Amino acid sequence: MKKFKIAVLTGDGIGPEVVGEAVKILNGVAKKFKLAFSYDYQLIGAAAIHQTGEALPKATLEACKKADAVLLGAIGDPSFDNDPSAKVRPEQGLLALRKGLNLFANIRPLKAYKDLLHMSPLKEEIIKGSDILIYRELTGGIYFGEKGYKADGKVAYDHCEYSEEEIERITHQAFKAAEKRRKKLTLVDKANVLETSRLWRKVVQRIAKEYPTVQMETLFVDNAAMQLVLNPSQFDVVLTENMFGDIISDEASIIAGSLGLLPSASLGTETAMFEPVHGSYPQAAGKGIANPVATILSVAMMLQHLGLTKEAEAVEDAVEYAIHEGISTLDIAQGKSFNTEEVGDFILQYIEEDDFKGMNYFNVSVGSSTII
Repeated sequence: MKKFKIAVLTGDGIGPEVVGEAVKILNGVAKKFKLAFSYDYQLIGAAAIHQTGEALPKATLEACKKADAVLLGAIGDPSFDNDPSAKVRPEQGLLALRKGLNLFANIRPLKAYKDLLHMSPLKEEIIKGSDILIYRELTGGIYFGEKGYKADGKVAYDHCEYSEEEIERITHQAFKAAEKRRKKLTLVDKANVLETSRLWRKVVQRIAKEYPTVQMETLFVDNAAMQLVLNPSQFDVVLTENMFGDIISDEASIIAGSLGLLPSASLGTETAMFEPVHGSYPQAAGKGIANPVATILSVAMMLQHLGLTKEAEAVEDAVEYAIHEGISTLDIAQGKSFNTEEVGDFILQYIEEDDFKGMNYFNVSVGSSTII
């Protein structure tokens, strides 16, 4: 029996709820495919600050280093957002974790589900067939550069730096992914203005010669942002730096119709972390309305990373079937909506039961059928 140790960081807001459903799915996969997952729960973000005074306690980082993979919920608390003087912030924990684990490549798949095309604010004919994989460099750039205020306190600065090595390692990953997909890679930069972007373009163009089957193109980030809403199906693999990737991937989320559907993976040299793209959504915490699908699909990415391909496909199939059957939370509901736990239960039943009979069977099993 294959055994895996997972560090679980539930985080803030809706994090504990969606991670709870994801762990439930992992346990179902373990039962179905004869695997064993053990879980090491640790603190991060606002929850960690309240208990330890640190956004990333040392115990959390050490647990993540020892794990086969890391499952993260969400980080963020409005009480810190509204306090400019706060010296420790939840987001510092996430940045420190990325740096501490050397998670340099963030991968975000964006897919237009056939049954949800009408949920996007974009026209169906525009997003139909869209299937994008965004590679965002995660440990360099302006987020990690020197920052501060000048002596008079009236001028602030954030420095952006990149090395050739930082660009090379994620570029090779992106090209290898493109080789397995539709063989097209788009570099998004601002090379007409920024020196760091000119270095990105120089390095990526050099590496492109090693992947002759992949068509490479470049787009300035402002044009790329426009093209994403005009014709998203033109993109296959998108490669970009940290801040541009943060913005572009959130913009592209409208293709799916909800942030609650978007998973992500952050890969390093030794470990990997998996988390939903959405934030902590504190307004929804404890109400049972958070969409667990992004976290469950992040589990599918985790399984794929661990070499468990058929297990990952089982989770993906279950999610797609749930969407097709209309088993969804309020954000993408097409009629009756289900709560967080019910969506997780439906996906779990589909995975576990070979003779699963669909929504009517599920309604009876959870006691929500109506007899007239």
